[in-house]
Amino acid sequence: MTQRSSGDVQLKNKDVRWAAFDPIAYVDHNYRDLQAEDAEILHMIRDHFGDHFRKQGVGPVSGIDVGAGANLYPALAMMPWCDEITLFERSPANVGYLTRQVDSYDRNWDQFWDVLCESEAYNSLGADPRERFRKVVSVEQGDLFQLAAYKRQWSMGTMFFVAESMTTSHQEFSLGVERFMRALAPGAPFAAAFMEHSKGYHTGEHFFPACDVGESEVRASLEAFADDFKVQRLESAAEVRDGYSGMIVACGWRNSDALIPVS
Repeated sequence: MTQRSSGDVQLKNKDVRWAAFDPIAYVDHNYRDLQAEDAEILHMIRDHFGDHFRKQGVGPVSGIDVGAGANLYPALAMMPWCDEITLFERSPANVGYLTRQVDSYDRNWDQFWDVLCESEAYNSLGADPRERFRKVVSVEQGDLFQLAAYKRQWSMGTMFFVAESMTTSHQEFSLGVERFMRALAPGAPFAAAFMEHSKGYHTGEHFFPACDVGESEVRASLEAFADDFKVQRLESAAEVRDGYSGMIVACGWRNSDALIPVS
C-alpha cells in the first residue's frame, strides 16, 4: 500500500469519511501491546492529575475525553476522581467500539491500567476497575466542533491525538484545541497529546489526514486558555507507525477566558 502524505491530499475535517475508521485495526496496531510512548504518557498524566487532586482535595468531578476514538487509557487516567466521564466521539464505528467496551473492556487495556496503578489513587480502586468504569463512563456521539455548545461544562479533560489528526488545516487544528479547552471549567486539569509533524495515517484500508504541527504550534494553540501549562516532547523515540517525527504532550489547567472572543 502506498503511503500518501497530507501534503498530497488537502483534506478538512468535513471531507473525511469517519464512518470508514476501523477501530479494531487501530487498536491492533497501536494498543494491543503497551508501547514505550504510551507508558511515558501514562506516567506524565498520572502524575499531573494525581498532584492536582492531592493538592486541591476536591472531587468527585465530571470528566470528558474528546475524540476518544478507540483509546481507553485517557478515561482510565481520569477515573479515580470522576463520578462521570463522557467519551465524546464522532466516528460511528468508534462509538460502537467504545459502547461495547463500557460494559467490560478488553484485556489488552489491563497493561495500561497496571502503569497507572503505580500510584495509590488508582491502586485503591482494586485489582479490576471494570465495575467502576462501567458505572462512570458513557459514550456520546458528536463532532468536536459542536463542543461550542458546552462551554465550561467539565471539570477535567483529555484530548489525545485528535486536533492534529482530523484535518490538514492549521485553522481547524487551532479551532479544535479551542473547542476542547472552552468545554472545560476554569481551573480544570487537562492533558492533551499530539503527533509531531504527522503526514497522515492509515487505519485499515483507509487514509486519514493530519496537520503538520510541532511544539510551537501546540503551545500557541493553548496559550489563550491555560496560563499554567507544560508542553513536552516525549523522550521515547520508536515510531509506532510511519509518517511522523515524535509525540508531544501538554498538561496544565484551564484558565478563565472571559475576555477572549469566541471563534
